[in-house]
Amino acid sequence: MVVDTPLRLEVIVASVRPERFAPVVANWFLRMARASIEFDIGVIDLRDTPLPVELTETDAVADYRARLAAADAFVAVTSEYNHGYPASLKTAFDCAKHEWRAKPIGFVSYGGLSGGLRAVEQLRQVVAEIHMVSIRETVSFHQAKRQFDAEGQTQDGAAIDSAERLLRQLAWWATTLRAARSVAPYPG
Repeated sequence: MVVDTPLRLEVIVASVRPERFAPVVANWFLRMARASIEFDIGVIDLRDTPLPVELTETDAVADYRARLAAADAFVAVTSEYNHGYPASLKTAFDCAKHEWRAKPIGFVSYGGLSGGLRAVEQLRQVVAEIHMVSIRETVSFHQAKRQFDAEGQTQDGAAIDSAERLLRQLAWWATTLRAARSVAPYPG
């Protein structure tokens, strides 16, 4: 799908743990996404994003919300901790409201045996509540540390195929929803 104006895609890196594996997975996905001409890509690394514990408006939160508002689509790169998603990601969703609405989100997950899929299924409920469109195609890395070589590449054909399909579906939804929002604001 070719669009006239590139779609703004924000890739959210959810894990904030000091010795996280997130950069390996996120960088791999970013290389895939940057090969797609439909997207202008930004990265919101939650480790480096000052989000408040309480829902108070600060300059940092205002900047964060403005960045979300300017985005056409999102992808969350998330780990699975104790059968769930990271608290940092829930805080990121809760710090904004209208900025998420009528926008698509895809998921790239990683973890042990489940590959982060339990976290993704829970996140689908969260994003539905804030009126986002969850892309059904998901990229998942089971036993993630075994799936990447020293250069951060993977030979996991299913993941590569899923990432390509996710990006195509994300572009379709982002284009369609951007056009709809330009005609009429999403009813909130």
